[in-house]
Amino acid sequence: MHDVAVIEDPEAAEVSLDPVRARLLAELAEPGSATTLAHRVGLTRQKVNYHLRALERHGLVELVEERRKGNLTERILRATAASYVISPSALAPVEPDPERARDQLSARWLLAVAARLVRDVGALITGAAAARKRVATFALDGEVRFASAADRAEFAEKLTAAVTSLIAEYHDESATGGRAHRLVIAVHPAVRPQEKG
Repeated sequence: MHDVAVIEDPEAAEVSLDPVRARLLAELAEPGSATTLAHRVGLTRQKVNYHLRALERHGLVELVEERRKGNLTERILRATAASYVISPSALAPVEPDPERARDQLSARWLLAVAARLVRDVGALITGAAAARKRVATFALDGEVRFASAADRAEFAEKLTAAVTSLIAEYHDESATGGRAHRLVIAVHPAVRPQEKG
């Protein structure tokens, strides 16, 4: 089971967004059968089986084992990931495009950049999994408390200068066999607990 999986297929996204199926995915962090899940979620085994088949068709749950119980075979399933992110490519006709309106100070532009990040990294993960390789990535996450808007602006200016200097030092347009990497740096207000959800 993966920690996080990216859903790129529109039909799989639709299946995962159904509240009952989302609950079943959460319950299947640990393997279970339709019978055990039915007791936990308060539905009939037949209804749970119906939802599990839809999830399985789209690769969101997988068969762990089959157990014989009298004349029946009990199927034990588990979610393919502990959590899921839906890629903007699932909504391709309306997915955000950061090239449409570049504005470093726009929260909506930041959201478009973040959507591209989810889409691109999701595609890289899918490709790497098919090739049985890992994706070379690096992420840095932190929090800084600014005393004033002026401090935040000065921080952004210094950060821009530092990153621009590093790019100039390491970027080699003529590197044979080199591979371009995308760099995303975002600064936004931290979400307060009461603003979540």
